[in-house]
Amino acid sequence: MEQSLGETVDRAFRSGELRGLDDAAVLSLMAQAASIARRAEAALVATVAEVQERVYAAPHAERPTTRYGCRSMNELVQRTTRASGRTVGDVVRVARALGQSVSPSTGEALSAEYPDLRDAAADGVIGLDALAAVVATLESARCERAARMGADAELAASARGAGVDAGPSPSADELRMQAQVWAMYLDQDGAEPREARALRRRGLTVGVCRDGLVPIRGNALPEVAGQLRRLFDSILNPKGDGPDAPEGPHFVETDHDGPIDAVADTRSRAQRQHDAFATILSAAARSGELPTLGGSAPTLVVSVTADDLVTGRGHAHVEGCDEPVSLAVARQVACTGAVQRVTTDGAGRILAIHIDDRVFAAHQRKAIVLRDGGCIIPGCHVPAAWCEIHHVIEHAKGGPTHTDNGVLLCWYHHRTIDSSGWRVRMRLGIPEVRGPSWWDASMQWRPVTKSPTRLSKDMRARSPGG
Repeated sequence: MEQSLGETVDRAFRSGELRGLDDAAVLSLMAQAASIARRAEAALVATVAEVQERVYAAPHAERPTTRYGCRSMNELVQRTTRASGRTVGDVVRVARALGQSVSPSTGEALSAEYPDLRDAAADGVIGLDALAAVVATLESARCERAARMGADAELAASARGAGVDAGPSPSADELRMQAQVWAMYLDQDGAEPREARALRRRGLTVGVCRDGLVPIRGNALPEVAGQLRRLFDSILNPKGDGPDAPEGPHFVETDHDGPIDAVADTRSRAQRQHDAFATILSAAARSGELPTLGGSAPTLVVSVTADDLVTGRGHAHVEGCDEPVSLAVARQVACTGAVQRVTTDGAGRILAIHIDDRVFAAHQRKAIVLRDGGCIIPGCHVPAAWCEIHHVIEHAKGGPTHTDNGVLLCWYHHRTIDSSGWRVRMRLGIPEVRGPSWWDASMQWRPVTKSPTRLSKDMRARSPGG
């Protein structure tokens, strides 16, 4: 196997042979590499199962984990294979399910919990990711072993492209879905016990900030995840590939090999969902419908020195986060909320407190929504209800909290307004935008509005009878 794997690697990376092959040959080589990988994973599972058997059968001092200085089976496998903790967890779980333990009385090898899946793995037709998904799903079903053996036989046959629904060999995701159907069929207690287990396992954790990012992990109930997806869709609903080029001269950047497609939004799907999540949190915080904390609405507190905020140098701090954040965070928060100035002496004693409320009132927001209709950046379709109001002239620089100085921006464009290449100004109470060069080579200021009333008026004015 190692020789076959070495030959495949040489063909793929070293010889340059791939460039001379047609599509069918490249796909054939890809399938060969995947087959070798599945067999290697089967060998890995078999060796882990053997080590597990030795760990369980031997006294503590003679166990492989003890002799190699590891606290657990997972640590031993992780140190040996150099795989991630998640991958090792899958390997250990599959090894328990496919391993053959030895009878303590006769010394004979007993049948594996899933013998048909074990044979399919040995034949290289099912890989580790599919095995882990199938085993985890079947283990969640409360049923007799005989019933689980039936699922084992059918799923193994399906992996080979045979069985009741004979056809092409399924992918790991398709096998997982088939296993879910079997789990629902085998679980004689029905959906209610599964729901009870799901309720116990639900959860959300917010980790510690590391390198400017805070990990969020958890398990959501289906209806909660469904609602979150609906909210994501309402914010991220794509209505085009980006802003249309403005009327007048424009250009497309080129390199030595030809034109480069200008992309308005380079965020990945995951990044867009993060920004949508931030939008949802901001909208919920300003809704006034959340419970209070200490008698006031839940408020994000960002601290920054007055000198740093004015000079644009230094950093800010978010309450509950040990790492500093950029001044862009402080400017965005200051733009949409109240600023409390705390004057202290050299020893840290508070000398004075001054509150500068720069929040647009409800009637001002309604008026701005009527004028702008949504995020004013061309090509952005985030609706007005999800947008924040941006002070075009910063309040710290004398900009008033007035409708002539406030425009609607979504969370993402508000957060990046200083670095994205888009610029906003007000002219006679009308917002104007100057886009980056890839959007408008002339770099002209152009009025923008998405108000249905304003757009209808403009259309009537341009019509022949207007």
